[in-house]
Amino acid sequence: MLHAVLKAATEESTQNPVIPEWYDIIWSSVCFVIILVFFWKYVLPRVQKMLDERGEAIEGNIAKADEAQRKAEAALEEYTAQLADARAEAGRIRETAREDGKQIVAEAKDTAVAEAARVTASAQAQIEAERQSALVSLRSEVGTIAIDLASGVVGETLSDDAKAKAVVDRFLADLEADTATAGGKN
Repeated sequence: MLHAVLKAATEESTQNPVIPEWYDIIWSSVCFVIILVFFWKYVLPRVQKMLDERGEAIEGNIAKADEAQRKAEAALEEYTAQLADARAEAGRIRETAREDGKQIVAEAKDTAVAEAARVTASAQAQIEAERQSALVSLRSEVGTIAIDLASGVVGETLSDDAKAKAVVDRFLADLEADTATAGGKN
């Protein structure tokens, strides 16, 4: 058996093992051309169509993203403008509140001043009424005391009301005159 293998090996040794036979090259070329035509006719157009669709989808998504970016920027500008308007409105409201507060304080001061003037006037009137009441009461008491003193000095009773009243009035007039002259000297 060893001899048969060696013999077969020596017969094949005349041919180069790297270069295939002509029939292998022809059939391989035919298969290659058939596969190439199949890929060229059916596979390549489908792959190209799929790549075009994917490219269009990517471009559409980029356009949508750009549109969304523009909308977001517009919304941001609108929000910023609204925020600025709100801040300005808040400032106006604060100023109005300050002015209203000043006006309320001024009105309260005016009311307090008017109330103080009214209370002062009322107190003055009450003091004057009490002074008049005290003066009347004092005249009556001073008159009684003066009549008693005059009765003691004169030695007779002054029971006549008209006489007593005249004596008391004269006594009080003299007393007021003395007080007025004493007040003017000081």
